[in-house]
Amino acid sequence: MKLGWAAGRVLVHGGKGRVLIGKDTRISGYMFESALEAGLSAAGVDIILLGPMPTPGIAYLTHNLRADAGIVISASHNSFEDNGIKFFSSHGTKLDDDLELAIEAELEQPLTTVAPAELGKARRMDDAQRRYIEFCKSSVDPDLDFSGLRLVVDCAHGAAYQVAPRVFEELGATVECIAVHPDGLNINAGCGATAPDGLRRKVLETRADLGIALDGDGDRLILVDAGGEIVDGDETLYVIAAANPRALNGAVVGTQMSNLGLERALQKLGLVLHRARVGDRYVLEMLQQRQLCLGGEGSGHIINLNLALTGDGIISALQVLGAMRKSGQGLRALLAGMNKFPQKLVNVAMQQRSDAVQQAQIDALVCAVERQLGDRGRILVRPSGTEPLLRVMVEGEDRSLVERLADEVAAQMSALVSKTQQ
Repeated sequence: MKLGWAAGRVLVHGGKGRVLIGKDTRISGYMFESALEAGLSAAGVDIILLGPMPTPGIAYLTHNLRADAGIVISASHNSFEDNGIKFFSSHGTKLDDDLELAIEAELEQPLTTVAPAELGKARRMDDAQRRYIEFCKSSVDPDLDFSGLRLVVDCAHGAAYQVAPRVFEELGATVECIAVHPDGLNINAGCGATAPDGLRRKVLETRADLGIALDGDGDRLILVDAGGEIVDGDETLYVIAAANPRALNGAVVGTQMSNLGLERALQKLGLVLHRARVGDRYVLEMLQQRQLCLGGEGSGHIINLNLALTGDGIISALQVLGAMRKSGQGLRALLAGMNKFPQKLVNVAMQQRSDAVQQAQIDALVCAVERQLGDRGRILVRPSGTEPLLRVMVEGEDRSLVERLADEVAAQMSALVSKTQQ
């Protein structure tokens, strides 16, 4: 409640002001929604409640409706026990650091309520989903018709469970849906972008042309091709880039974890891969800094600033379908120009995130591996941003070498961590 109050005071500049609130389908969303609504009202801000909506849909509506801010209640791909709150500016973009710091500072102040006559009012918006559906459809070339395409769409029992099937159906595709019966507890449970095995089985069973898996808040996309092979975000990014490389200003943004095979494949298209820190926020920052439009992560966050303000799983899937339709080829054929390098990721546990291993020791291990890999692979060691873990990633042309080196480095790193904790 106090966060809603603080955000309302910081983000609404003069006048009554309006803030949108949307959420995914987890049961705690009701509690968070009511508390945020109360806090915003106490700050004198009007509230528009969107109900279950994908995160990118809330970003779009915040900008489209000229609201002062948008709030998303979601823990994305996490299970129902977790929840979180994300803010969008009036432009539908993530808040800059200064605004976040201002909200944090306001949280330290005593909560005061505006005069009774100035309290904010709340109303529900009945056509929010329809507006976002039309926006998604507008991202597709109007001459394209998806008639004859058979799709399986996995909505993770999440925020896109009503919107996504209608988008693809209204563009002409035949759609079979799975994980579209949320009960507040089953979001992301064995389904969606983080667990696509059920989608894979359904694609093979129904002989579909494509499987589309979204995560709980609809900003992440994992695909399954007609042969039942799972297609990750790096591969999706390549397909979208290859469909129109001349429109990309010479480069694409990935992350430190983006597969080396993506970098090599983009080079053949005349494109450079810039690597941002891991996280869609950092991909977006680099896109804006370098005045580029396309970027993404292997986890399935794809951002195309020519089409949307943030990562959008539905719009990314539509871009892939457009590439399939224009070329007359299936997804596997469109991936023929990219060969993923074998990659292994090993986590090394620490007692706490502040545990330090001497950087010189890490550098020595990394250099030794780099000498063995040469230009046929790479190694990355980085601390997790959310957990007390060191992440060791090795990739290269030789799978057995990659796996052996990753295990060896992880074992050596674990021994170093143990020494620092003694």
